[in-house]
Amino acid sequence: MVEAVLIDLFGLTANLQSNIQGLLHSTLEAIEKCSSSHAPFVYVICCQRQGSERKGEQESLLPALRGFQSLKRRLEVVCAQTTAAALYTVKQRLDEKDLSIIKVIVPTLRKDLMKVYIDHLFTAVYQFEFEDLQVAPDSESLQISEHHHEGQMLPSQDMALIQSEIQMYLESLPGLKGELTILRSSLIPDDIFLHGFTTRTGGISYIPTLSSCNLFSSSKRRDPQVVVKENLRRLANAAGFNPEAFHRVKVDHANAVCIMGKTEPDDYDGIVTDQKGVTLAAPGADCIPVLFADPVRRACGAAHSGWKGTLLGVSMATVNAMVSEYGCNMKDILVVLGPSVGPCCYRLPHESAKEFHRIDPKCVRLFHSANPYIDIRRATRILLERGGILPENIQDDSITDQNQNITFCTACHPDKFYSHFRDGTNFGTQIGFISIKD
Repeated sequence: MVEAVLIDLFGLTANLQSNIQGLLHSTLEAIEKCSSSHAPFVYVICCQRQGSERKGEQESLLPALRGFQSLKRRLEVVCAQTTAAALYTVKQRLDEKDLSIIKVIVPTLRKDLMKVYIDHLFTAVYQFEFEDLQVAPDSESLQISEHHHEGQMLPSQDMALIQSEIQMYLESLPGLKGELTILRSSLIPDDIFLHGFTTRTGGISYIPTLSSCNLFSSSKRRDPQVVVKENLRRLANAAGFNPEAFHRVKVDHANAVCIMGKTEPDDYDGIVTDQKGVTLAAPGADCIPVLFADPVRRACGAAHSGWKGTLLGVSMATVNAMVSEYGCNMKDILVVLGPSVGPCCYRLPHESAKEFHRIDPKCVRLFHSANPYIDIRRATRILLERGGILPENIQDDSITDQNQNITFCTACHPDKFYSHFRDGTNFGTQIGFISIKD
């Protein structure tokens, strides 16, 4: 069942005002007839002309909106200077109400254009169906490439213009939840490496569980790739790295490692390089983003270590890749564990807890309960030390000076971090990142 209807009046020029009113009236009439039991939310998008007030634009449509009592409280006119701005505003309304099934009523010649905007600004969470807006043929004056006909691929020039319009609009949005903040470790020498762990502040993601500096997009969440890209651009500006030379691990919750410059595996949770200016990153939203740095051989790495990856030894696999590929000495490698779910909050079923108990009984609290508390950080440290990493070269939550602590519990700090454990399936993601300075 359609939950919302979007009526696109954007492409119609201002000199068609009387036609627009009739068009809108008949379209709303059809919607009202089709929704006798449950009226959908209706959003009318139109172009705010340069120099005109948004209120004035909306008022010109009021005569056409009168008389639709069943839609009255569910009807909104969104005027904006660009299609991107109007659609993003509508997306915010849909997300506030958790709506996903949308009918788009659009002039035939704008349908393919609209589909491109939607592909960029929405994810697979939303379902769209399209219906033609019946514009009289002699008045179909639309802002669209003259040579395009419905059903053809849009010219690459139009595609580039849409992407540029979306990007410019997103860049203009204010950062949310305060300043963009990066946590840095005192263990990693900052004259050789650029590194940090992100928090959730300073980005543009607005959905509560994703707000605001979410750095991962998935088909199952409501934050599209373009928003994550803008958050990454802001992070890169603040941190001083090139977002075009940015490589995030392709999470598989296992222990494969990618060597930069060699054939890239389909999935991997560790990544290493000795190339300057290339930024490596590992995500985390409870799982540990782990950073590795060898100031002697000038090599670095990043790993994503959840409970499965921890048990499979992903951190030592990343260390071993640095040793075999770049001739690193185990005793020179520095390892920093970023914000992740702590033993205060994290529980696993008893069967999985047994595996951590085998590493060290201190990794498990309330072992005999159905869901014991697990310390994946302690397990990571123990496995690294057994592998040959010096205890003093590992920074985690065991640090005594709390001013130096960066291994916060993600679940305990909702103001600072995302947490899958705390927030459920529509969760945001922070990252740990590292690169070798030029």
